[in-house]
Amino acid sequence: MVRMTQSRATLIGFTAVLLWALLALFTVGTAPVPPLQLNAICFAIGGVIGLVWVSATGGWARLRAVPWTVYAFGTAGLFGYHFFYFSALRLAPAAEAGLIAYLWPLLIVLFSGLLPGERLRSGHIVGALVSFAGAALLLSRGSGGFSAEALPGYIFAVLCALTWSSYSVLSRRLGAMPTDTVAIYCVATAVLSAVAHLVVETTTWPETGIGWVSVVALGLGPVGLAFYTWDVGVKRGNIQLLGTASYAAPLLSTFVLIAFGVAQASPVLILAAALITFGAFLAARAGRSPAR
Repeated sequence: MVRMTQSRATLIGFTAVLLWALLALFTVGTAPVPPLQLNAICFAIGGVIGLVWVSATGGWARLRAVPWTVYAFGTAGLFGYHFFYFSALRLAPAAEAGLIAYLWPLLIVLFSGLLPGERLRSGHIVGALVSFAGAALLLSRGSGGFSAEALPGYIFAVLCALTWSSYSVLSRRLGAMPTDTVAIYCVATAVLSAVAHLVVETTTWPETGIGWVSVVALGLGPVGLAFYTWDVGVKRGNIQLLGTASYAAPLLSTFVLIAFGVAQASPVLILAAALITFGAFLAARAGRSPAR
């Protein structure tokens, strides 16, 4: 069996960042499916992926030893994040709402300094602030500024960032829990979302083939495989390096939206990209520096 080193776990965790770069594009493609219904469909797909893995690796015995409080925590994290995210992109412009939601890497770096055995250094703070300035530049000027009508969407995006950063950092405290638990998180989130959908939403299915492809792609990648690889990364890898490397996600997501005509390119994007990249470099460098 290949030994799981911290470097390998960090690399595995970063594959989730690459998948999440497609989250906004696929979410836009699923319109007009309502958020809770989309949650239910995507997590049902992601849950099946996990259950197949659990069965293939004999993980059922491991799952029986996990306390119910852990399952409740994981379900709340996945359900909350995606409900807020899907709602944000339905109520506000995709590029702006997506970038606000991607404040979670900054929050992960800052929150991780509160973990036992971790140390928040000045380089982490400076790098995070530089990258945040790049994201703020895109938000405030890159796509025409804020719209009052989209304010509910922006609020959902902020809640999204707070939910995922808190979930990721607190997951570190659950490092002894097997990654198999993510399969149960996904299944429970799908069931909870389906019940909530039937109570508060009107069922609306994708209207085109692209819509159906987007739903399936979400379930297989950004709302499926990504959670399993991220779980490995935050529990066994360098969480501060993952948090700062995650600044690549909003940049990649913005480029993808522009490439597919969902968002419009702006000259400000070049400067913002430089700030985000440089800030990530500073914080990642601080994470590699030995503690005094």
